[in-house]
Amino acid sequence: MKETKLWINGQWEEAKETYDLTAPYTGEVIAKVAKASVQDVERAIEGAHEAFQTFKKTTAYERAEILYKVVDIMQKRKQEFAEILASEAGKPITAGLAELDRTISTYQFSAELAKHTFGETVPMDAAPGGKNRIGYTKRVPIGVVSAITPFNFPFNLVAHKLGPAFAVGNTVVLKPATQTPLSALAMAEIFKEAGLPDGALQIVTGSGGELSDVLVTHPLVKKVTFTGSGAVGMKIKEKGGLRKVTLELGSNAAVIIEPSTPIEKIISRTVSGAFGFSGQVCISLQRIFVHESIYDQFTEAFVKETKKLKLGNPFDPSTDLSAMIHPKEVERMKEWIEEAKAQGAKVATGAEFTERTMTPTVMVNVKPDMKIMCLETFAPIVSIVPYKTLDEAIKYVNDSDLGLNAGIYTNVLTDALKAADELEAGTVVINDIPTFRVDNMPYGGVKNSGYGREGIKYAIEEMTELKFITIKTEF
Repeated sequence: MKETKLWINGQWEEAKETYDLTAPYTGEVIAKVAKASVQDVERAIEGAHEAFQTFKKTTAYERAEILYKVVDIMQKRKQEFAEILASEAGKPITAGLAELDRTISTYQFSAELAKHTFGETVPMDAAPGGKNRIGYTKRVPIGVVSAITPFNFPFNLVAHKLGPAFAVGNTVVLKPATQTPLSALAMAEIFKEAGLPDGALQIVTGSGGELSDVLVTHPLVKKVTFTGSGAVGMKIKEKGGLRKVTLELGSNAAVIIEPSTPIEKIISRTVSGAFGFSGQVCISLQRIFVHESIYDQFTEAFVKETKKLKLGNPFDPSTDLSAMIHPKEVERMKEWIEEAKAQGAKVATGAEFTERTMTPTVMVNVKPDMKIMCLETFAPIVSIVPYKTLDEAIKYVNDSDLGLNAGIYTNVLTDALKAADELEAGTVVINDIPTFRVDNMPYGGVKNSGYGREGIKYAIEEMTELKFITIKTEF
């Protein structure tokens, strides 16, 4: 059994306490994980602040070379890391390999943007009193970044914190999800091998409830970047004070399917968007609004395709979806489905459970105020709803406190542009599922889905300060 340590100031340190890490699929204990104390986190933050004094002076070329080396190392160890994901997260091995490809891409984008983070000149003489002056801006690193990450993409979402931060010379204290510490700790070894200075990356594992206050409020922390639940995100925003904060808080992503859509061409794609990694994705397709003229045809085809999915061992390459992250999540979904059925909803397929798994589930005859519709399910469940007009469909999508990604399938350009303008979401995806994301696009939500944007270029803007310099050319 693996026993982990904390990564503080470039070396492994034992913690006074540990906790058992269990595999989602089997329930067996796979590691004894170091449980950091508040004092451990304080030392990590102080060490990161000390390392920042040197790291911020490195050149863009030097920082890019470190990130390029990370890319090289990860490419050689992809299979090993995918097996970590299958073990600690229950992520099917094929999905894990896909995540590793995206992770490598994220670090590569970060390396490239380390060399391409620009300021601009300001025409000082355009203003009264600006004659004989030069003005320009530059992006400067902000300092210590606290990064708090979730279980569902434990390599790639960590990369979205570390890559942009290191590209511009920040240092990071990383607190990974309690369920997925092994992937984060693997990054300590990789960055060490790649030449990252000691102290620039600190990794503290343990309880978010016990450690989040110091990670958010310590005076040496200049930026907090968090991906996780809305309730925790709201508390971070309240406690963050004047420091910069980026929050990605999830959604109940929806897609509109207009009658001009060739159904046979989108069924497989929409099913994968709803059930990939058991729906445990912030932009998992949760609500499908289908025009009434094609509703029966679409629903029949969607259910038929859903029934083809294989639920099983995450190490089996033929597995489409595996265990949910914890048995309590299975129990939660049982309760939500029974509550919806009591209110008139019907199960078109699925809703079969073991202690750790849930079959992919399609719900019909649902109402907007049911939990499976208005809250984030974070589970392999999707609801299909008919509508009469595009205006009605857009209203249905927007009838939510959440708004991360939304989508529309249509062959009518004016309808696509109408949806792009009127859908209340951080991203509108036309002719694809809202689960779509590539790692260099801006990513973040409106309403209660978040605050700020990720995507490497946009994260760099959030992780730097804009400094203005002006020179008077004549005394």
